[in-house]
Amino acid sequence: MKITDRALPAIALACAAISFNAAAASSPATEEDHLLSALQKAHPGTQFTRVVRTPIPELYEVWMGANMAFVSRKNLRYLVFGRVFDTQTMTDLTAPRLAQAQDQQNRNDSQESAAPVIPIEQLPLADAIKTVHGDGSRTIAVFSDPACPYCKRLEPELDKLDNVTVYTFLVPFQGDTLPIAIWCNADRQTAWHRYMVQGDQSVLAAISPQPASCPHPIERNLALAQRLQVRGTPTIFYADGSRTDGYVDAAEIASHAAAVAAHAPQRVTTPQEVLP
Repeated sequence: MKITDRALPAIALACAAISFNAAAASSPATEEDHLLSALQKAHPGTQFTRVVRTPIPELYEVWMGANMAFVSRKNLRYLVFGRVFDTQTMTDLTAPRLAQAQDQQNRNDSQESAAPVIPIEQLPLADAIKTVHGDGSRTIAVFSDPACPYCKRLEPELDKLDNVTVYTFLVPFQGDTLPIAIWCNADRQTAWHRYMVQGDQSVLAAISPQPASCPHPIERNLALAQRLQVRGTPTIFYADGSRTDGYVDAAEIASHAAAVAAHAPQRVTTPQEVLP
C-alpha cells in the first residue's frame, strides 16, 4: 500500500498517541501509592484515602477522609496525630494542609444538597449510649465509630465537659463487630468509656447476651447517619441541629453548646415529633 505525503502527519500523530498511552499505562506506581497499599494491608479496619510526602524525610501525611495523621515509611505500626512545627522558621506546617482539606470539603459540600437540620430531641435517642456529665442540662449527640482514632481522641475531651448529656450513636463505618460488641455489653456505657479512653479490650469479651441474639440499633444508626449526611466520624450534633464535623476539643464543644442553649426557645416535644 502506498502512503502519500498527505497521510504521513496523521500516521505520526496516531503513533505518538499510542506511545503516550502505552507509557502512561506502564508508568510505575509512586512511593506514595506503595505506602498507601501497605497501610491498607497493615490496618484493614481503617479507611485510608491518600498518602502525601512531607518536607521531612521518611515522614508522610496519611489521610482518612478529612482526618490526617503522620506515619514513618520505615514503621507502619504507629500513626502520629497532631501537628508538625518547624522551629527554625516558627511555622506550623500542618495548618495550611488542614485548611486546604477543609476548603476542598466545603467546595464538595456546596455541590451537594444541604444536610437536613434536625434538633437532637427529634433523634431516636434510645438507639444511643447516654452519658451524663454534671446536671446534664445541655445536650449533644455524637456519631462515633469505635475503630476511628479521632473518635478515641475525642472521648477524653467529652469527659471534660460540665453539665452536658452526651448521646453517642455507634456507627459501623469501619465494620460492625466493635459497635455491636460494645452495645451488647451488659453495661454499654462503661464498656464504651473503658474501650475508647482506656483501650480496655476485655470489655469486648464480657458480652451478654451474645451478639447473634442481641438486638442492636447499629444498622438503624447507619441509616440515620446516611439520612443526616454524616460522612465521617466523629460528627457532633448540638441541640438546635447544628453540627461539627471531625475532632474538636472540649473548649470548642462547650462554647458551641452554650451558645445554642442561650438562644434556644422553650418548647415541649410531643411523641409524634420524634424522628423514627
